[in-house]
Formats: sequence, C-alpha cells, structure tokens
Amino acid sequence: MIQLNEDIKQLSCLLENFLLRNGVNYNIAHYANLLLNILVLILIILGINYLIKRFVIQTFKTFTDKTKTTFDDFLIQSNFPRYVGQILPLLVLYYLVPIIFVDYSAILAIFDKLFDLYVIILVIWICRSLLRTSKHYLKTLRQFNDKPVDSYIQVVMILVWVIGLMFIFAEITGESVKSFIISLGAASAVLILVFKDTILGFVASIQVAVNDIVRIGDWITFEKYGADGNVTEISLATVRVQNWDNTFTTIPTYSLISESFQNWRGMQESPGRRIKRAVYIKQNSVKFMTSENLEELKKVALIKKYVSSRQEEIDKFNKENNVDKSLPLNGRNQTNLGIFRKYVDAYLNEHSAIHKELYIIVRHQAPTDKGIPIEILCFSRDKRWENFEYITADIFDHVIAAIPYFGLQLFESPSGDDITKLYGFQQEN
Repeated sequence: MIQLNEDIKQLSCLLENFLLRNGVNYNIAHYANLLLNILVLILIILGINYLIKRFVIQTFKTFTDKTKTTFDDFLIQSNFPRYVGQILPLLVLYYLVPIIFVDYSAILAIFDKLFDLYVIILVIWICRSLLRTSKHYLKTLRQFNDKPVDSYIQVVMILVWVIGLMFIFAEITGESVKSFIISLGAASAVLILVFKDTILGFVASIQVAVNDIVRIGDWITFEKYGADGNVTEISLATVRVQNWDNTFTTIPTYSLISESFQNWRGMQESPGRRIKRAVYIKQNSVKFMTSENLEELKKVALIKKYVSSRQEEIDKFNKENNVDKSLPLNGRNQTNLGIFRKYVDAYLNEHSAIHKELYIIVRHQAPTDKGIPIEILCFSRDKRWENFEYITADIFDHVIAAIPYFGLQLFESPSGDDITKLYGFQQEN
C-alpha cells in the first residue's frame, strides 16, 4: 500500500518534473502539473460514473427482471443502485485528492469538510431509498395492505433526518453531537410548537393502528370535512379519502381519534346491509275491516291464511264474550293497517334478496303531524351499494303500490296542483 502511494505520487509529478528539466519556471510547472492532475481526476471520476451507470446499474436491472420478488424492483424505482454507485467515486476522491493537493492544507481542510457532509447526505439518501422501497414492498403484502405503513415510514424518515442533521451540525460547527442534543433540549418547547401537527399525527396513527379504528380501503363518512368514500392513504399527518364522486378529501389524522366519524367496515363485514326506511300513512284512512273487505283481502296469496285464521280467532272471542257487533267498535276487530303490516312482513320474508337470519321488522311508530310512520327494518344479502339501492327501491316500489289495496292512503304534503284544485273547487261553489 505504501509502495502504491509512492507510485501514484511519482505519476502525479510527471509533468512538473518534465517541465523543470526543460527549464520551465517552477511556479508555471507546478500549477500546470496541478491543473493536469485535476483534469485527470475529473476524467477518472466521470469514467467510473459511466461504467457504473453503463454496466453495474444495468446489470442490477437485468438481475431484478429475472427474480420473482418485487423488492429489488422497488429498489430500482427508488434509485438505490445509483446512490450506492456513488460510493466508489467517493473512495477514489478520498484517496487521490490528498495526494494531488498535498501542498495545499487549506484546500484539503475544505475538502474534508465537504466530503464528510456529502457522505452524511449520501447515507440519508440511501436510507430514504431503502425506506421507500420497504413502504412500496409492504403494501404489496396482504397483511400490510390495509395498515398505515406510510405513517411509520415517515416517522423513521424523520428520525433519520434528525440524526443526519445532528452530524451535519457537528461537522459544520466543529462541536460534538452531544452539544447539538443539549441545544436541541433547550429548544424543545419551540420544536414541539413547530412540529405539533406531526407529533399529534404520529400519536394518532399509532392509536388508529393499535385500536384498528381505520384501515386503508374502509368506507368512512366524516361530515365535518365532507368526506364520504374509501380511505386510500393513511400518512403521518393526513388521511386521504376518495369520495364517491371521485374527488379527494384530506382529513387530519388526529381528527380520527379526537372527533366522531362513521366507519362502514362493520356493515361490509356483516352478513347483510341494513334497510331502514318508513312510509307515512294518513291517520284518517285507518279503519276496521268489514266482512266484505276481509273477503277481498283473502284473494291476496301472502296473507290469505293469516286473514282467515285471525278472523276465526276474533269471531270465537267475540262469540264467547257475547259481544254486540252491531257496532264495529265493540269487541275485537281487524284493521286495514294491521293487515297491511302483516302483508309487508310476509312480503319481506318471501323476498329473495332479504337476509332471513337477520332482523325483519315492520313496526308501527308514534303518530306524527305527517301521519303514522310504518318503518321497515331488514337486511339485504347484497351489500354492494348499487345493488343495495336497487333492492331498497324495489321493496318500497311494491309497498307504496300495495297501500291502496288495503284502503290506506299515503301522506304527502299539498303541492301546487292540490292548492290550485282546492281553490277552483271553492270558486265553483
């Protein structure tokens, strides 16, 4: 090694010795030799860079194309080979520059500073490349594709930059890393204020992951931020949601644990999706059923058996208790609304799209100024949004169309035509 250094030193002085033997002034010969050495050094560095790009990186790409894993493909995308390839030219510079500038201590001191700074930055770039590669690779794995990988990678990246800045500070100022840490502690209050959102986001992302609050791919509704769609990205500071109209909404990560929002994952993982909707019946259309009405409703296949058996039970009760049926109010009676509710219940139990093992309820709610709410609560087997809406519409199309057959009327607020007809009627009278 010592002999190699001596040989390189002799080669670096060839021009200077040649010019001095031919009577050239020492200063001219020295600077001409220095200029030639710098030019040769530049050519060597450029040649090494060319060889690395032309052969080493290309060989690495060819190798990755033949492997089954995608990790090395992501290494190419994150420029990992290019960053690593800079190590060889740096070693050449580190070895040759002190030989070329042996008589220039000031230049060597500057070179040492710049060299150390560049090495620190290069290490940060290599770490960043590895972290980006890891992030993209983990997202391809099934067990990580719904986890907030971006958040953790960003935290590690911040730590890498903090450590790198500590060494850069120590290199520039000549102070130790310990001094930088002490200074950092003194400025912690300011740093906490500056990085408040980052710190809150980091804490929130950990809580989101540990408590399994939100996963990538979840459908969430966050009214405050106008978000209604699928979560596409969870990062350290924000959560990105693609709405159903294909717009994107960005939500602060901390909001997921500090405020209330709706996550539809439970519905998507359940056996069915809930249908909960009501129709409003005019109260003055509810009445007792006469024998003629009952005979008409016995033609309805879904409730024929129910109407007959229920009427036999009622007739038996009234007969045993000597009820005076000259007035329909006496004793027990069937109502058109009660039979209608039974019909809707039977219809839902016969519907192929309704999940029979989950709740099927047709309930009578408290009367309102808009009529009597008859609410339908059941679950569709198909949870896909478009199919769910089709099933819901199909059910209520049928229910609304069936209401008049029971002598009932839907409530609807008077429209312009209703008021016009009423006014015309009053004018005629």
